[in-house]
Parts: sequence; C-alpha cells; structure tokens
Amino acid sequence: MGSTAPVDNETVSPRPAIAVLTSGGDAQGMNAVVRAVVRTAIGAGADVYAVYEGLQGLVDGGDRIKKFDWGSVGSILHRGGTVIGTARSADFRQREGRLKAARNLVQHGIDRIVVIGGDGSLSGTDLFRTEWRGLLAELVATGEITAEQAGRHGSLMTAGVVGSIDNDMVGP
Repeated sequence: MGSTAPVDNETVSPRPAIAVLTSGGDAQGMNAVVRAVVRTAIGAGADVYAVYEGLQGLVDGGDRIKKFDWGSVGSILHRGGTVIGTARSADFRQREGRLKAARNLVQHGIDRIVVIGGDGSLSGTDLFRTEWRGLLAELVATGEITAEQAGRHGSLMTAGVVGSIDNDMVGP
C-alpha cells in the first residue's frame, strides 16, 4: 500500500472562525448566549459556526457544524432549551473522540470555541485546549490534516460560559 498525502480541504479565510456550542444539560439563558456570541463575533469580523448537539457534535462533524449568519439567531430568545441542541458525550471523554473533534474543527478553519455548559463540559474543553497541539501533531502524522493546516491553527482559544442548574460552579 502506498501512502496518500493528506488533503487540505479547508476553506482558508482571512477572517477568524469561531465555534459556539451548548453542552451537557440545557439551562436557562443558553439561547441568549448563543445569540450574543454569534452577533458579537460577526460584528467583529469573524465567521461563526454553531455546533449542534454539543461536544458530541464536535466529534461527529459533518452537518453538525454549520455556519451561522446574523439571521440564524433571530427570534430565539423566547425559546426554551437550546436551539442548537445539547448532548453529553462519552466519545469526547476519550482521546480518540477529541482527536476527531480537532480534525473536524481544523477542516472548518476553526481554532476558537465558546462552550456554554456545566462543570464537565468546561473541564473537558480545558483538557481539549491543553491537548490541542498534540492532537494536531497526531493528525499530521496520520495524514488526516496537513502540516500547513496544523500551522494555521497552532493553538485553540477557548471561552467558557456557565450554563448549568447544578449549583456546582465555585467562584469568588
């Protein structure tokens, strides 16, 4: 068997790309945060992607990662739950799942993510950020992304917003 070169099918944009997702159990205010992230990022000149079904959507990729525009978040403030869905993800807890998530983000040109969720979601996102460079190196080594893609997305910037009804987030 001959080796094949990785395909760089990423659409390279001069604009930063940000993903937003809701993860874990749904909680009040999630739609308001999704709307605020989308509209603020667009106003700042970024491309914004919604990840459907939380961290599991990152692992699954495909049509679970969709580009949003200003109108995508119109008329969502009054709706309960989260319009982009949420799920707990056993797959994301495993390195293999986070490897798939990293590949899916890079293929969309995304290296910034806003996660709205509880303790488990935010802790998992922090682990993902910590592992990011190693995950990209592994994806390059296996030919799933190019070295150029890894270079364009050398770090993962994360922001977490508490979206929880569990009363388990400690702060000052």
